[in-house]
Amino acid sequence: MKRVSKAWVRGILLTGLVSFAWACSGGGETSDSADSSQAADDGKLPFKIGLMTGTVSQGEDEYRGAEAVIAQYGADRIRHVTYPDNFMTEQEAMISQVLNVAADKDVKAFILAQGVPGSMAAIKRVREFRPDMKFLVYEPHEDPHQIADYADVCIMPDNLKRGETIVDLAKEMGAKTFVHYSFPRHMSQELISRRAKIMEERCASQGMKFVFANAPDPTGDQGLPGAQKFILEDVPRQVKQYGQDTAFFSTNCGMQEPLIRSSADNHAIMPEQCCPSPTHGYPGALGIAISEEDAGDMGAIRQAIHEKVAEAGNTGRMGSWPVSVGMVAIEALTELAIKAVEGETGIADQASVASELQTAAKAEVTVLPFEDKQNYYMFLIESVVF
Repeated sequence: MKRVSKAWVRGILLTGLVSFAWACSGGGETSDSADSSQAADDGKLPFKIGLMTGTVSQGEDEYRGAEAVIAQYGADRIRHVTYPDNFMTEQEAMISQVLNVAADKDVKAFILAQGVPGSMAAIKRVREFRPDMKFLVYEPHEDPHQIADYADVCIMPDNLKRGETIVDLAKEMGAKTFVHYSFPRHMSQELISRRAKIMEERCASQGMKFVFANAPDPTGDQGLPGAQKFILEDVPRQVKQYGQDTAFFSTNCGMQEPLIRSSADNHAIMPEQCCPSPTHGYPGALGIAISEEDAGDMGAIRQAIHEKVAEAGNTGRMGSWPVSVGMVAIEALTELAIKAVEGETGIADQASVASELQTAAKAEVTVLPFEDKQNYYMFLIESVVF
């Protein structure tokens, strides 16, 4: 996909208003065949794609990924809406957003990124009146065996293998203790729970101490600010108890910025985020201003992180993936959806999924099916150390 750098720095307010307008008005597009024909003549997609992401506070990389594909194909072709920050208690609001977009018969495919709780219910309700709708899900939160039966294709980072690779990376960085922050809602998800167990077992085999630390749920009473405040205050406590050779990991996106900041301030180890990306938490945590010229340029952003990490005396103790996993996933799923709707490829074809991920990432990507599910894929990209 052609990168359009201005998408990265598009004003949050403007995009939010656009998303709100789509949600409330149905987008205002006409859907007759003449319009579709004209769109094709203009080089635009002759159909639309629905796309739901979190807000900037809950999942900035997915939000920026949405901006990138909107810049590529236009807001009249990519119907972007956001799910509520408090999606656990506002599932009906999320489902209503999906139903509203799906009511437009020109929308032929829908991408859910992330696939928060309620995604299966939303897919089921849409299929009652749009059985032809194709659903593509990034980072499903619901049971993998069940969501695979609802969606056409699901993709997510290989969180089971990452249970080993993240611990191994922390060990290479000098970690003697590994602190894992999470909360009951996340630990009720099969893959997150299994990854934590793998991390604990891997720590034991590596001679490292594994510490499970309960953190406030960002969708709970304290909200995201309360969860972030807890992380900022707890990391120094853990470092005081276990020393600076302590690696930190959190299962929640909203916790990444305070986790990176506090790890850097206390000269601890930050091997990788829950959703690895140079843009996930690092710029805000380290005070990096991304210019319009460098927006979307992962090489330039990685270099800026390298410099800030070095200035803080933390070289070799902080890491991530070389690209934004959220942006890569959305760009790849958008291309996969387009080709599937146009009949160029099967939507759940492993080779096609791998090809689109590699094209978006501009890097080698390992893609494997989850257990026996041939439409649920897990992928890995090699880490970078700053």
